[in-house]
Amino acid sequence: MDALLLSRWQFAITTTYHFLFVPITLGLSIFIALLETCFVTTKRPQWKAASKRLVRFFGTIFLINFALGVVTGIVQEFHFGMNWSEYSRFMGDIFGAPLALEALTAFFLESTFLGIWVFGWNKLSEKLHCACIWIVAIGSNLSAFWILVANSFMQHPAGFAIENGRAIMTDFLALVTNPYVCGEYSHALFAGISTGGFVVLAVSAWKLLHDETSRYAFTQSIKGGAIFMAIGILGVMGSGHMHTQYLATANPMKLSSIEALWETADPAPFAIAADINMDKSRNDTELAIPGVFSFMLYNKPSGEVRGINALQKEYQTKYGPGDYRPDVPALFWSFRIMVGAGGVMLLLAFTTALLALKGRLLSFPLLLKILPFLLPLPFLANSTGWFITEAGRQPWIVVGLQRTAEAVSPNLTACSVWLTLIGFTVLYLLLILAALYIAFRHIQTTTIPDEGRNA
Repeated sequence: MDALLLSRWQFAITTTYHFLFVPITLGLSIFIALLETCFVTTKRPQWKAASKRLVRFFGTIFLINFALGVVTGIVQEFHFGMNWSEYSRFMGDIFGAPLALEALTAFFLESTFLGIWVFGWNKLSEKLHCACIWIVAIGSNLSAFWILVANSFMQHPAGFAIENGRAIMTDFLALVTNPYVCGEYSHALFAGISTGGFVVLAVSAWKLLHDETSRYAFTQSIKGGAIFMAIGILGVMGSGHMHTQYLATANPMKLSSIEALWETADPAPFAIAADINMDKSRNDTELAIPGVFSFMLYNKPSGEVRGINALQKEYQTKYGPGDYRPDVPALFWSFRIMVGAGGVMLLLAFTTALLALKGRLLSFPLLLKILPFLLPLPFLANSTGWFITEAGRQPWIVVGLQRTAEAVSPNLTACSVWLTLIGFTVLYLLLILAALYIAFRHIQTTTIPDEGRNA
């Protein structure tokens, strides 16, 4: 393997590690803020005591996740200078602005007020303490916004000019209001809510089965977690549909590759499964539903969708010789894994919420037993979704402006990348195992006994 391919693998692996923690931070911070709001506003003594201890319980899980997210995220910025120096040279004027704002307006905000929140119990008033966790939640999600502003430029450049071989920002407002940001950010926000909700759901299910003294508290949390997750998944579906329609204009090659649509069609079918032949630029066999792809894009059963082959010819004319197709089979199946995982999660959320609201959860112990084992589902959906986002723009690192092969550091050697690739992979694995052990011990040993009665 050469330095380019190894650098891509290294960035993909470290980003995947990092992205395991980001959605939990986005969603769980909001859930804890809502839970503490319940603690502050409720007049029921039983629920007030339970909600406060639930805030501390899930707050500890959040802190473990936050620490791992920070550690794994710091390395990402070093990649740009070490492995992708030509990208940094070309994009530094634009990419540096949202990253700086992410640190100044978001990371410092959330980390400062998280510290106040952790050490502020019994030192601040209830309302002021609750305000701190809301600031943490806002800061966490603001951090994601600035990162996705930078990423959206790479997907669909806006507000720039090329001067002396570098991309120069000419319109900061255009950078921030890039329509691509709206789709990416809303999708990431709701994915975080879905993931945070599933964490609450899985942990609460385990506690209901194994910790009888905490049954009241986790009966309440599983209701809230199921509803929270259902809202997140419905939001993911809505924002994903909206963003898919925008891709028809912004990045038609990515869109057609997700559906393995090789030839322009009107109406365009939706392929459920396909045997994709990249060498011959076709699907040898496929199971497709006529007209559904056009309906997804135009809200009617007709409408032209440009195929991969036509777009390849168009890009060769526009950008010069080369293969402008991403990895079609990987995108095609990643999309279906993401959608399938989301569908199962929605079914689990509705089922759990319905049974919990009817007070019948304990009558279905099998559901409670399987929920903890299904916790990888949101992480599978998040990882495949992020893969679609990043791999779908290949061979570009900045669509239309710089190819990935042009962005790698010129003096980088395969040996040095191998060493850091192995080192980061092993180190991150050990960190994750340590975090999981600490989290499991916390879940197993922390009880929330029932205190008081309903008023």
